[in-house]
Amino acid sequence: MLQRLQKILSAAGIASRRKSEELILQGRVLVNRKPAILGQKADNEKDIITVDNARIGTERKKYILLYKPSGYVTTTADKFAKRKVTDLVNVPEKVYPVGRLDADAEGLLVMTNDGEFANRLMHPRFEVEKTYVVKLRQKLHPDDVERIRKGVFVDGRRVAAKIRMLHKDVAEVTVHEGRHKIVKRLFKEVGNYVLRITRTGIGNLGIGGLKPGMWRELSGSEVKMLMGAGQKLCKESGKHAGSNLHGNRIDNL
Repeated sequence: MLQRLQKILSAAGIASRRKSEELILQGRVLVNRKPAILGQKADNEKDIITVDNARIGTERKKYILLYKPSGYVTTTADKFAKRKVTDLVNVPEKVYPVGRLDADAEGLLVMTNDGEFANRLMHPRFEVEKTYVVKLRQKLHPDDVERIRKGVFVDGRRVAAKIRMLHKDVAEVTVHEGRHKIVKRLFKEVGNYVLRITRTGIGNLGIGGLKPGMWRELSGSEVKMLMGAGQKLCKESGKHAGSNLHGNRIDNL
């Protein structure tokens, strides 16, 4: 079936549609040994499509939930990074992280080779809730808790979050926003600072039995939930992971 090249590259897990367009403009994509052009259509089953002289395939779609340890980067563009999350997941398919999690942060991260799934998950329109537990530099005043609930302005845009205090200087925060360092910037706006941050939830997904450096494959119902299909997970998130956990525990760095 004929499809636009950027959609084919995205579905094959090469890059997002926007990044795929950049690859095409850079002359790194060939169709039947000829340089591709923007807007071109092709059939991945009939045409020979290569990126940097490597033919793209139709790999089995992979969906993984990783507990990222502190000290690992989620970017795949940094060639000099010594610790990348892609080094923690041992699967034949080439998977990449969906969204970002700061190097000094730890917690849940979705990885996949399904470009359409990743695009939908990251698009602001379909942004799923992400929950974090944060250790703060100082006690958070009740007035500041209320300000966060009602919304504070970050770079000229109002950001509201669900928040509950677990301790005087430890909070659980849930946001829809996907902007860079948004949780840290949220607390900075109320005069506080995040010393440590752990992502404990993505949508209805919880940590379950995962430890730093461990991962498991997502179930079909979990993938549909993240895609916005409306299917709910079992109440005790992660309880069906069990023997599907992979990787060794990595102590906090």
